[in-house]
Amino acid sequence: MANELQGRRIAFMTANEGIEQAELTEPWQAVKDAGGTPELLCPHEGQAQAFNHLDKADVFPVDHPISAADPADYAGLVLPGGVANPDELRTVPEAVRFVQAMFGAGKPAAVICHGPWTVVEADLVRGRTLTSWPSLRTDIRNAGGTWVDTELQVCTSGPNVLVTSRKPADLPAFCQRLVTEFQRQSA
Repeated sequence: MANELQGRRIAFMTANEGIEQAELTEPWQAVKDAGGTPELLCPHEGQAQAFNHLDKADVFPVDHPISAADPADYAGLVLPGGVANPDELRTVPEAVRFVQAMFGAGKPAAVICHGPWTVVEADLVRGRTLTSWPSLRTDIRNAGGTWVDTELQVCTSGPNVLVTSRKPADLPAFCQRLVTEFQRQSA
């Protein structure tokens, strides 16, 4: 990866607590390595607390509160997982509206692990095929989507390209594909 995303801002949207650290930091680094500018958007200013499964890990500075972020400023969206993070994020109306605006504008999204909960809440999985942490399969099916158990799923049946993966072990394939799709879709 070199400059595939040069000049592109990528929104990483999380709650202020409960993010699975690797699912934030590895895609973040992939975007940086590709010349893009990742920005952390959270419901509240300050910091975001990441976790390594159930143990507290690092904290990360929030670039912008979601309410102050304009979806038009971003070329793509990443929704990391962790159980608590997307469960909290889907209850934040500004977060749901941000996701709806990004998808509606046709901007690519990359979502991993429990991250699809926010996409389900935004009513954006109907007619789409995606993967996730296995415990979300019923939520995805109940929301009108098709759930598959695969390392990487790229869905083009909707207003945008949706890249999904199941878990931290899938991050190498997830990161490589999100850079490819973000570059292709925002060119």
